[in-house]
Amino acid sequence: MDFSVIIPARYASSRLPGKLIKDIHGKPLIQHTYENAINSGASNVIIATDDKRIEQLANNFCANTCMTSSKHNSGTSRIAQVIQELEIDDDEIIVNVQGDEPMLSPNVIEQVANNLSSSNMQMSTLCEKVAGKSQYLDPNCVKVVFDRFGKALYFSRSPIPAFREPEDFDIDLCFKHIGIYAYRAGFIKKYLNMDSSRYEQVERLEQLTVLNEGFDIHIDTACAPTGYGVDTQDDLDKVREALK
Repeated sequence: MDFSVIIPARYASSRLPGKLIKDIHGKPLIQHTYENAINSGASNVIIATDDKRIEQLANNFCANTCMTSSKHNSGTSRIAQVIQELEIDDDEIIVNVQGDEPMLSPNVIEQVANNLSSSNMQMSTLCEKVAGKSQYLDPNCVKVVFDRFGKALYFSRSPIPAFREPEDFDIDLCFKHIGIYAYRAGFIKKYLNMDSSRYEQVERLEQLTVLNEGFDIHIDTACAPTGYGVDTQDDLDKVREALK
């Protein structure tokens, strides 16, 4: 099955500026992410960036790049510019891999593409069990609930499902959303024409607009550990330790 990976890679980051070019054992962070995408079996992998420093680094390890506007407010809109500029066919499956996910398994990237291909839904994404009650309560950890057919019902920064009685808490019902998406190129164009829903605005989660518009998002448990994404120096230190 053919699919492409597009990696939105902006330089600016409020908590760790320039994180994508930080060194991890002799390679910039973005190179680890790119190589995992290459090893997923994708027919094409493109780094979509707004910064010449990232472009130059990517050229050093022979990556395909596409320069994009610095005005995008989401990775999805950055990907849409790549689709338009490269004239990617509407039926092409696109996997959105965040640039700051250097530990994301190639098998996981392939999984989310396969799930989209085999479902009748407009998007696919992944989740994994929360690590414990503290993560379940953490607003920085996005939780998701879904039905038995693998259709996402809701995403939230709040603890969901909410247990009415403390003694009813069951960690087996608690899942953390993993920010990787697959969709067809044509659907991304539709998404950009959607008005941001009130749910998206209050939760700061763009996938809630997709649900609000009546489209279905397939969700599955990741087939391999996804490691750490890098938002802070502490995250970067954890990744360096894990990849020793």
